[in-house]
Amino acid sequence: MTRARHSYRGSSVAERQEERRELFLAAGLEVFATKSYAGSSLTDVCAAAGLSRRQFYELFSGREELLVAVYDQVQGQAREAVVAALSAVPDAALPSLIEIAGRAYIEAITADRRRVQVAFVEIVGVSPAVERHRAGVRDEWGQVVAAIAAGRPEVVTPPGGWPLAMAAFVGAVNGAVQQWSADESRPPVEALVAIFARMLTALTAD
Repeated sequence: MTRARHSYRGSSVAERQEERRELFLAAGLEVFATKSYAGSSLTDVCAAAGLSRRQFYELFSGREELLVAVYDQVQGQAREAVVAALSAVPDAALPSLIEIAGRAYIEAITADRRRVQVAFVEIVGVSPAVERHRAGVRDEWGQVVAAIAAGRPEVVTPPGGWPLAMAAFVGAVNGAVQQWSADESRPPVEALVAIFARMLTALTAD
């Protein structure tokens, strides 16, 4: 694995810390996706980042915290993509908004297969604390989706209310993307977009 290159000349302490953090995040994405979280070590991460264990522990308490940070980065990038896509078409009809949001999310997540592996496979079942964190991220996505649909006259409140419906929807999204990633003969991304649009439309339409 190629050792990361970095230069700290003229950088402040905070800038050096941030650069090292980014190197560790990139290393975590690569190592956890290719070797798996369970099958990799801190030595692997440090080698990929080109940094020392001491520098790692200045930023993270352990590999689990790094895994969560990589997961949050992947989810954050996807959320930014969705928000940007929706901001460009604020007055679009609900079916169009659903398709646009779904496409932005899928394209952001699937642009790099390593993101899919970490966000939908390696993160699952690591520890109770990580599972609670995943549940919190799922709820945040539920709020994003509900915000797209809620308050529109053509939308009805889903059975059981928004929190329950969005938990079901986001869970289905996670399962579908994980299956898509594991399938050697992967269907086109368009198929995922169509599936998610139909599910959300069914949940919110009268």
